[in-house]
Amino acid sequence: MARLEYRTISHRTVQALPVGDKDAVYWDRKLQGFGVRVYPSGSKVYLVQTRAGGKSKRIAIGRHGVITSEQARAKATQMIARIKAGEDPNPEAAKAAPTVAELAERYLTEHVEVRCKPRTVEACRWLVKKFVIPDLGKMAIDAVDREHIAALHHKHRDTPYQANRILEVVRKMFNLADAWGLRKDGANPCRFVQKYKEKKRERFLTDEEFHRLGQILNEIEADGSETLSAVTATRLLMLTGCRLSEIQTLRWEDVNLEAAEIRLRDAKTGARMVPLSSAAVSVLSALPRPEDNPWVIVGKKPGAHLTDLQHPWRRIRARADLDDVRIHDLRHSFASRALALGESLPMIGKLLGHTQVQTTARYAHLANESVKASGSRVGDSIGAHIAPSEPA
Repeated sequence: MARLEYRTISHRTVQALPVGDKDAVYWDRKLQGFGVRVYPSGSKVYLVQTRAGGKSKRIAIGRHGVITSEQARAKATQMIARIKAGEDPNPEAAKAAPTVAELAERYLTEHVEVRCKPRTVEACRWLVKKFVIPDLGKMAIDAVDREHIAALHHKHRDTPYQANRILEVVRKMFNLADAWGLRKDGANPCRFVQKYKEKKRERFLTDEEFHRLGQILNEIEADGSETLSAVTATRLLMLTGCRLSEIQTLRWEDVNLEAAEIRLRDAKTGARMVPLSSAAVSVLSALPRPEDNPWVIVGKKPGAHLTDLQHPWRRIRARADLDDVRIHDLRHSFASRALALGESLPMIGKLLGHTQVQTTARYAHLANESVKASGSRVGDSIGAHIAPSEPA
């Protein structure tokens, strides 16, 4: 139950109100029925409560930050007078709240398409259309509560990663609804809905598997069972640790073989430079460069880049007896090999284009194994000199 306290409501006092683990309502000393509710999420919403016709009415005025305390006080005075007169306390709000489908469309067009990269736009639109709209689309956003969100999340519990991405999208939608002043209640219905634990899948190629895959790629290139683009893309993924999209959309103008580097202008985490090994330079140098195609990994259509490596990869990995290896595991394997060669986690983060230390930290246990192995080799080397001699 909310904690009730009385004080004079002003911008300064509202800003200073503490945020607890439960809702708390603070009433104004001067204007009876004018208050502000503080949610555990940190949202603070001005409200009015008064009695009329023997019934108590509590109505949200607006979120602190969207309207000022002075504006809220003036509106509260008008609303209290209307309630006592038996009139509609907020006639301008008589318009029906938008539906979740309408909110979703605005979220996609005004936020996602403006701020996100094309692949993210595509992923968000797919999640909204396939999962959010069918379950919540017809509901008014004011009618959605935590139980609805929890039910949607629980429905997809068998795929924890997907369930959590749905939750993230809906949470952002309702955050924006509050920011846009579309909801009367400033509390996001997604609050306190806990994400499912996601098990990070780790699969790293061993030295023998790297060698086997390399041989298979040579055989495929020789017999022509897959396109040169598919073979080259796979080799570059192994040799650079790049993401699939970064290799698929690589342009020749961003490749500098003399400097042994490529410049990714629009990578997932922003523009970055990727160094090229001599092996990677050799792979790129051997590629033909059609005059009418700017892409390194050309597609089947003139002037296009390769858009589907998944199907060729499934055939390649089956031939190499690596059926459990995903394309993204080639990136993980690049990081694993770097650690085995003694590279630090910060350096590997730079090579992979990570912007957050936590992203690279998933390889920390591999680093520990490398440290232990190194310590063992050093200790054994010294031990050979200081170990006590065996009795004669």
